[in-house]
Amino acid sequence: MRAIDLLNGRLKLRHLVLVVAIAEHGSVLRAAEHLRLAQPAVTRSLREVESILGVDLFTRGPRGVTPTLFGDAFIEHARAVLAELRRAGERISGLADGEVGTVTIGTLLAGSNVLLPRAIAALKASRPGITVIVQEATFDAQVPRLLDGEIDLILGRLNPIGEQPALRQITLYGEPVRLVARRDHPARRRPGLDLSALLDYPWVLPLEQTALRRELEQVFRAEGLEPPADLVECTSVLTVRTLVRDTDMIAALPELVARTDAELAPLPVPLETVPHQVGVTLPAHRAPTPSARLMLDHLRREAAAITS
Repeated sequence: MRAIDLLNGRLKLRHLVLVVAIAEHGSVLRAAEHLRLAQPAVTRSLREVESILGVDLFTRGPRGVTPTLFGDAFIEHARAVLAELRRAGERISGLADGEVGTVTIGTLLAGSNVLLPRAIAALKASRPGITVIVQEATFDAQVPRLLDGEIDLILGRLNPIGEQPALRQITLYGEPVRLVARRDHPARRRPGLDLSALLDYPWVLPLEQTALRRELEQVFRAEGLEPPADLVECTSVLTVRTLVRDTDMIAALPELVARTDAELAPLPVPLETVPHQVGVTLPAHRAPTPSARLMLDHLRREAAAITS
């Protein structure tokens, strides 16, 4: 017997539903009642399936029908196909409702230590089926991946987007950038501490291609000073905090980062000209996925809680 092509369009989904219903109910009449169809229509459709397959699927008896050897084989596959289709429908519905899915967040320094963990915890508590991926990099490195759809949003201090119509931004809260050092740093014992005095110590600064680095250099030049020459360049919050805590290094960190580390404290040297808005950057012309929308909702709620 030659192989039967069931993908040529003759076999319909309704045929699978019908055959499984007949097998489950044991008679054409009861299957018709279950499917709310007329018995002649069910009988006609069964004949169509048997004609396509070239075999009898059921034997008829006085008490109903019984699957043949061919019927048992076909019913097994029909049930598997219908189950997969049901699972596909459930998965699509889950994605649409935000019950399952993935949200990928690109993070910058601000927002990564307090806001983001709280928002992730709230999201996972309400939607445990959503996978959250967090990736840390500079803003300039994140933007191409955001536009390509590899990440859903960028969270951190809002960088100027200028003439970039492909991007949009949502402000969540204000968080000043502060110069910080360990609590027993020798600079704290110096009277009249100012920016020039801090140049006597090593620094850890963001990478050159970041907006915060450029803004900090402008602060120095506005004071008639050259930026620190003794420095480490780093964007990892964990590494920055450890360096500042364990050495005489000075860093510019979002206030919440310093506030949540008992061994660090701000220095009394303000950075008034450095912007301090924290928020999310999104593609302007692509709607967020259901998972990303839920993440945004939780970021907004947690940001409001932080600032209340």
